[in-house]
Formats: sequence, structure tokens, C-alpha cells
Amino acid sequence: MQEHHDPHLPLPVELPIVDEPGGTDVDLKTQIVRFTLTGGLSAVVDYSLYILGLALGLQREVAKSLSFIAGTTTAYLINRRWTFQAAPSRARFIAVVVLYAVTFAVQVGINRAMSLALPDEWWRTPLAFVVAQGTATVINFVVQRAVIFRIH
Repeated sequence: MQEHHDPHLPLPVELPIVDEPGGTDVDLKTQIVRFTLTGGLSAVVDYSLYILGLALGLQREVAKSLSFIAGTTTAYLINRRWTFQAAPSRARFIAVVVLYAVTFAVQVGINRAMSLALPDEWWRTPLAFVVAQGTATVINFVVQRAVIFRIH
């Protein structure tokens, strides 16, 4: 018996099991606002866990790596459903993993470079975090909107 997949039937919420075209009816301004709000929440998750990791004595790169994973996971789950309103898709899931790997390297690298280059002052850690986070956020929005969640 041949299996039939109706593209209009709902899929499990977070399981990337069907390749479907991306797209959304949400306009650019709304996407930017939603992406920014989601990013703010995700940054709170990321920064809180980063500071907690440092307070617990984790090496800077380990603390940043763990906090980045938690923050980007939060961002992806919210952005996929709310900002871009995209159905689960294996292709998008793989593309997001690749994008997050790139932005992970960018974010950890910028954070480390700034932490080494800046004087050991109270503002070094938050400034390095904000610059690294900001760079990754811009890369993420552009690639997600233009490629991963392409509007049809």
C-alpha cells in the first residue's frame, strides 16, 4: 500500500519529518520585531547561563558554548513557530544546525578575541558578549529570512 502525505495535515510540532517549502504571511517589519523580541529573551537565557557558568568556575569558552546552545535552541524554537511561522522540515532543521554551527564559531571567536583584547575592567565581559551576540543575531536573521525560511 502506497503511503499518501497530505501537505495540509498538521505535523508534530517540533519533529522535522517532512520537507515542505518555507514561507510565511508575516511581513518584514513584523518579522524584525518578533525576531528582536525572541532574540532578547534568548539573549537573557544565553547571558544568564554564561554568567552562571563563569561563577561556577567553568572555562570562559565552555561557559559560552553551553550558554550559546541554550540561547540558540530557545531562539530557533520560538522563531520557527512565531516569527517565520514555518512548518517542521528536515531540510530547514539541517540548514539551521549548519547556520548555528557557523554563528557558534563566530560568537565564541568574537567573545574570546574581545575578552583577550580589552582591559580587565567590569565592562569587558558584558561588552564582549553584546558585540558577539549582535554579530550572530544579524547573521542569523539575514540567513534565516533569505534562505532558511524563504518566502514563496
